[in-house]
Amino acid sequence: MTLLTHLRTQPLRTALAPLLAALVLAGCATAPAIDPAALPSAPAAFKEGDGRWTHAFPAQVQADGAWWKTFSDPVLDGLVERALERNNSIQIAAARLAQSRALLQAADAQRAPQIGIGADATRQGGVITPAGGGAGNLLRAGANFSWELDLFGRLAQASKAASLDAGSREALLRNARLVVQADVARSYLALRALDAERALVRETVGAYRDTLALTERRFEAGDIAELDVARVRTELAATESDALALDRRRAEVEHALAVLVGDAASEFGLDAGEWNTALPMIPAGVPSTVLTRRPDIDAARQSMLATQARVGVAQAAWFPDIALTGSGGFASTDLGDLFKWSARSWGIGALLSLPIFDGGRRDAGVRSANAELDAALAGYREQVLVAFKEVEDQLSSLRLLAEQGEAQGRAVTAASRATVLSDARYRNGLVSQLELLDARRSELRNRREALQVRSARYQATVGLVRALGGGWETADAPPLAGRRAMGGSVGG
Repeated sequence: MTLLTHLRTQPLRTALAPLLAALVLAGCATAPAIDPAALPSAPAAFKEGDGRWTHAFPAQVQADGAWWKTFSDPVLDGLVERALERNNSIQIAAARLAQSRALLQAADAQRAPQIGIGADATRQGGVITPAGGGAGNLLRAGANFSWELDLFGRLAQASKAASLDAGSREALLRNARLVVQADVARSYLALRALDAERALVRETVGAYRDTLALTERRFEAGDIAELDVARVRTELAATESDALALDRRRAEVEHALAVLVGDAASEFGLDAGEWNTALPMIPAGVPSTVLTRRPDIDAARQSMLATQARVGVAQAAWFPDIALTGSGGFASTDLGDLFKWSARSWGIGALLSLPIFDGGRRDAGVRSANAELDAALAGYREQVLVAFKEVEDQLSSLRLLAEQGEAQGRAVTAASRATVLSDARYRNGLVSQLELLDARRSELRNRREALQVRSARYQATVGLVRALGGGWETADAPPLAGRRAMGGSVGG
């Protein structure tokens, strides 16, 4: 702002006349209200839930829970902790949060008085010199002060927008942590499922090798034709190929897990182990807190409100900028006299600035801000719809996978019995080799499908936890009066 420092001859009330005139126009450029009809509405209940409603709590009072510990797997616990400390996506989100907080500090600083000190020395000529002509030196030292009066709310709206941006970044950091936690859990559980499937296939490879040894002995004894030997060798080679394909898939999952925990794939390894991870059961009646505890929903909401505040900033551009200014110090043509009392100088003033013609720039700024608000509203609605869709997906998956698991269990039992009977009949020469191979092929297929269904239930459980915002426990805080959860209760 320009400083008015030469008001020696004007009375103070005359100097402040521009400010008094601007107060006639005093008002506040407020952001437009958001139409409630434009906001997403909650469904009456989840299709997969029991329809009961319970209170929900705002995201701010819900601590991030260590939901992965409900799987009771120490290896998984360690991997998640390592990822929270070293994952690069989390570190990027944390850096962006720090940046947004710095921008908030800068926005708040614009509302505070600005004080500075300075000194300068000039050589100038003309009638302003002590001799009335020629050239002379002018030395000055002092302090200056300026404070923009935010009568129309431009700086307040800008600060509010920056604060909401920081809140959105904080929510995105929480979301990054939740995404990494879920990705680590899914990758680890997929790896353990592959370990179990590899063990099953390799066990089948061993059985085929035993069958091949028996078949070769019978061929050498002249009891069977060479065709029977070729068939067993075919099944053995095909099953060994399946085992190698599973090895390849496990290596890929292990490499992905290395990236999640912040390690180089070449230096990371996780030994094959038993799949003893517990499967937590999410109880029925857990409130749907999708809109209040999911960090990505919280981020979208705060981003929308920040865009709303920026509409107010754009509208405030139509109002004048008003600033109080002042300066005080010393001025002299002689360095030795610079700090004498007689060399003092001071000035106070007010500055009003209002563009008259800008070619439509301010109007374009308002229309642009309103368009951004419309886009933010649409983005928020889309985020909410996606959240409900994700919960419905995982709830239906858990229900159907539980039923599929029971049916697949019956299929495994029947296939195992058929293999035992076929093997006994083949060894006694009552059936052909084709019947035995078909029985073993069927048993292997059904056992692998049973493992895959089990794996899918674990994946769906992790997916539901993520869709619910990182857990299903309610906070130990009093419920919001007159407020219900944004959705129905959920359950398996």
